[in-house]
Amino acid sequence: MMLAKLTKNAIIILKRRYLRRNLQGKIIETPDQMLLRVARQIAKADRIYNPKTLIHKTEKTFYEMMAQLEFLPNSPTLMNAGKKEGQLAACFVIPVEDSLESIFEAVKITAIIHQTGGGTGFSFSKLRPKNDVVASTGGIASGPVSFMKVFNTATDIIKQGGSRRGANMGVLRVDHPDIIEFIRAKEDTAELTNFNISVAVTDKFMKAIKEDKTYNLVNPRTGKIVKRLMAKEILREISEAAWHTGDPGVLFIDRINQQNPTKKIGEIEATNPCGEQPLHPFESCNLGSINLTKMLKKEKKTWKIDYDKLTKTVLECTHFLDNVIDMNYYPLPQIEAITKANRRIGLGIMGFADMLLMSGIPYNSEDALKIAEEIMSFIQAVSRKTSARLAEERGVFPNFNQSVYCDAGGPFFRNATTTTIAPTGTISIIAGCSSGIEPIYAVSFVRNVLEDARLSEINPVFKKMAMKRGIYNDALLNAISRSESIQEIPAIPQDIKDLFVTAFDIHPEWHIKMQSVFQRFSDNAVSKTINLPNTATVKDIEDAYLTAYHFGCKGVTVFRTGSRRKQVLSCINSLYC
Repeated sequence: MMLAKLTKNAIIILKRRYLRRNLQGKIIETPDQMLLRVARQIAKADRIYNPKTLIHKTEKTFYEMMAQLEFLPNSPTLMNAGKKEGQLAACFVIPVEDSLESIFEAVKITAIIHQTGGGTGFSFSKLRPKNDVVASTGGIASGPVSFMKVFNTATDIIKQGGSRRGANMGVLRVDHPDIIEFIRAKEDTAELTNFNISVAVTDKFMKAIKEDKTYNLVNPRTGKIVKRLMAKEILREISEAAWHTGDPGVLFIDRINQQNPTKKIGEIEATNPCGEQPLHPFESCNLGSINLTKMLKKEKKTWKIDYDKLTKTVLECTHFLDNVIDMNYYPLPQIEAITKANRRIGLGIMGFADMLLMSGIPYNSEDALKIAEEIMSFIQAVSRKTSARLAEERGVFPNFNQSVYCDAGGPFFRNATTTTIAPTGTISIIAGCSSGIEPIYAVSFVRNVLEDARLSEINPVFKKMAMKRGIYNDALLNAISRSESIQEIPAIPQDIKDLFVTAFDIHPEWHIKMQSVFQRFSDNAVSKTINLPNTATVKDIEDAYLTAYHFGCKGVTVFRTGSRRKQVLSCINSLYC
C-alpha cells in the first residue's frame, strides 16, 4: 500500500523536521521510508513476548494505518524510531527538589530530553520562597521564578534533536508564597519564552473563591503559614495575567490526583508542556492520535462514523503504543523504571472539527457534544478492552497491585491509562486535518510553526463546498483571509456560515463543554484552548476558569487573540496578527 497523498505543507514539515539526514545534512529518506522505519521498529516489540512470532504482519498493519494517515504517533516516535538510542516519548515530568544539586541535575536531565525531542514539565512548588534563609551559606533564597529562568536559558541553547525547539511546563501551587511573582512571570514577553506556566489550583482555593474567603500561603521548607490572601484577588491576578499574555493556565491539581489510577505510589505535581499528560516524577508517556476524517463512511450522501473501522484502528493503535514502551530508549534509569511500571499510554484523536464539518454538524451544538461523547467513550472502551487482552498475553503493568483497578477487583490492564487528547500540532499538518479536538481556527489562516516559514492554509471542506456552490473565487479568498470569522461576508450563504463557526465565533462555554465531554472519557487529560476574541474581558477569563472547574475539567488554558506578539496560528491579514 502506498502512502496517501500529502499536502504541500505536510511535505515541508517532514523535510524540515522528520526525515533522516546524513552527516552532511542531506535528506536520505522519503516520507514512505520514514513510516516503514517506524513500523518496522515498533513491530519488533512483539518478539519480546513471543520470540517465534512473525512480525511481518504487525509491521504491515502499523505501516498501513500510518501510510493512509489514519493514525500517527507523537513526533519523537516518527523522528527517532529505528535510530540508535531512539527516544520515542513526547512527555516527561522531572522532579525539582529544594536543593542546588537537585535543581541543576534537573537542568541536565532536561537538556538530554530536549535533545531527543521530548517536552518537559516541572513543579517548582518545593523550592523555598524568595528571601527565605539558606542555612548552608547564610544567604537568602532567590525563589522558584529565578531558577525557572535557568531552565529557560538551557532550553534556548539546546534544540530538540536539531528538529524542535524545547518546550517546558512550569507549575507552582497556588498556596506557595511566591505565587504572585509566578503569576506575573511572563508579563515581560521576553522572559520564559520556552515555558508555558500553570498555577496548581487546589479544591480549598476554589472553595475559598466560592465563599469569598482567604486562603493560606505555606512555606514549603517549614510547612508554616506565612500569609493569608483573598482567593478572589488571586483569581483576578491569574485572569489579568492570562488576559495580557495567555499565561498562566490553571491545573485543578486535586482533581488530577483524585482521578489518577496510580495515586498510591505518590502525588502528581505537574504535566507535560501542553497540559494533557499529568505524570509522576520521572514518568514519561508516549501518545498517538487517530484521524477521524479517515474513520467515516458515506451512507445516502451523508458521512457517518465507520465503527467497524474505528474498532480495528483503536485495537492496533493501542497495540502500537504499548510496543513503543518496550522499544523506547530511556535517557535515565529512573525514567525507564516508572514508565515501565505504569505503562501509561495516551491514544487520542485529531480531525474532530473536520469530521463535524464533513457531517454537517456545527461545533457549537448539542449534536456535536453528543457525537464527541459517542466517539470518545467508544475509543476509551475499545482501548481498555485491548489493554485487557494485552494483559492476558503480556502481563499487567507492574504497579497494578497499587492501582485503583486492583482495589476494584479488576479488570486487569496492561496499561495504567490508555487515552489522552493531545494538541497534535505538527502531526495534524502531516495528516492534513484539523488539530486535536479544536474547532477550526479560521477558514483561512497561517501556521507559524517553523522559525523561517509561514504555512498558509484554507480549510479543504470549505473549499470543496464553496466550489460546489459556485462562490469560490479570488474575491472570496481575499475576504476570508482578512478575518477570523466568515460571519460578516455577504457572499457566503447563511447555512455555510452556521456550519463554519471558528474558534472566535464560539462562546467560551461551548469550548469548555466540549473539553469536559472529552475529559469524561480520557484517562489522562485534554489539551484544549479556550479561544477568546481580542475584545474579551478579564471577567470573561475568570468565568472560563470557574466554568471549567464546574464542568469537571482537569485544567484550562485561555488565549485572547492578540495577547502575544507571536502566535502559532494567525489570520493571514488580521489586525492583531
